[in-house]
Amino acid sequence: MRYMTAGESHGPQLTAIIEGLPAGLKISSEMIDSQLARRQQGYGRGGRMKIELDSAEILSGVRWGKTLGSPITIVVKNRDWGNWLEKMSPLAEHDGQAEAVTRPRPGHADLCGAMKYGHSDVRNILERSSARETAVRVAVGAVARTFLNVLDIRIGGIVTEVGSIKAEISKLPYPKQWELSAASELFCPDYSSTTKMKELIDNAKSTGDTLGGVVEVQVIGLPPGLGSCMHWDRKLDSRIAMSLMSIQAIKGVEIGLGFEAARRPGSQVHDEIYYDLSAVEAGAKTAYTRPTNHAGGLEGGMTNGEPLLVRAAMKPIPTLYKPLQSVDIATHKPFEASVERSDTCAVPAALVVAEAVVAIELAQAILEKFGGDSLEETRRNMDSYLKGLRDF
Repeated sequence: MRYMTAGESHGPQLTAIIEGLPAGLKISSEMIDSQLARRQQGYGRGGRMKIELDSAEILSGVRWGKTLGSPITIVVKNRDWGNWLEKMSPLAEHDGQAEAVTRPRPGHADLCGAMKYGHSDVRNILERSSARETAVRVAVGAVARTFLNVLDIRIGGIVTEVGSIKAEISKLPYPKQWELSAASELFCPDYSSTTKMKELIDNAKSTGDTLGGVVEVQVIGLPPGLGSCMHWDRKLDSRIAMSLMSIQAIKGVEIGLGFEAARRPGSQVHDEIYYDLSAVEAGAKTAYTRPTNHAGGLEGGMTNGEPLLVRAAMKPIPTLYKPLQSVDIATHKPFEASVERSDTCAVPAALVVAEAVVAIELAQAILEKFGGDSLEETRRNMDSYLKGLRDF
């Protein structure tokens, strides 16, 4: 399975093409829209969320609600396109209809991108590098999530930090944490911390500042053996880390204990292994159990059957209403950075995007391991593998 996205922030639409999904998977625009709506939620979002009420349109690869095995095309329209018809036109006759953007914003791709591609108009960079692109990745992730669901693999997540506020995360089962998070404006299951986070966001907004935070993606039901220990580029932890780091504004990734593992002795880091046949009778994939999950479900680049736990750190959004200093690339004179529509805090949205890209990587790993041109063939191959694990 592979995919590609295209489109600009203020262009007519965002487009994704997914290739390699097996035939027979039930998908719908409504299912994708539910994830797109989650991405637009969250305390601290800005004005564009009031303009773009995202919805997906499936243009190919699906007939009568089921995948055909051919490439799937998904489109998310940009409702603001009507205000940018000439400014973002592909036609040469509209050249010069918009004033060139020559003032790069600190913390964005603006200056580096303009230098790399030789553009004198920074808009040629900021339109594609914008986090608006993540809308269509969430659409792809929704399809991947559906594929995982039918294989009894469930994915969710929580916000654990906003700015200096760190939530107290209980030991409740992950689905219960997801339920509590869904009822929170910040997707945080600790309601006391949510209140403090909202106050922090309000203070940042009043001073023209922004806030980042940390999100945690959790996956249950994964079989052992996804990924590989044989090649550096097939290790699942490296692929998940890359996919998370590809999200705009993500600056760090942890798996399991993450950086905390470097501060502890080995006896407090590595998960001991036990053998318990009753675990299989209770529904576990294998009889091998671990009382702890410091590894976060990944050992040697492969899933080990425990829940997958990964965290991503999001920097504060670099577009500030209290502008930072920059330099005009046309005049080389200093100026205060321009302000595009922005959020004070988009950490909840980052969680939804993080869930999406992790779901995509896991769907790819499942298909690499089990193959199958139809969903039933994939399921048979996976069931046969799991049957063998129960006797291992």
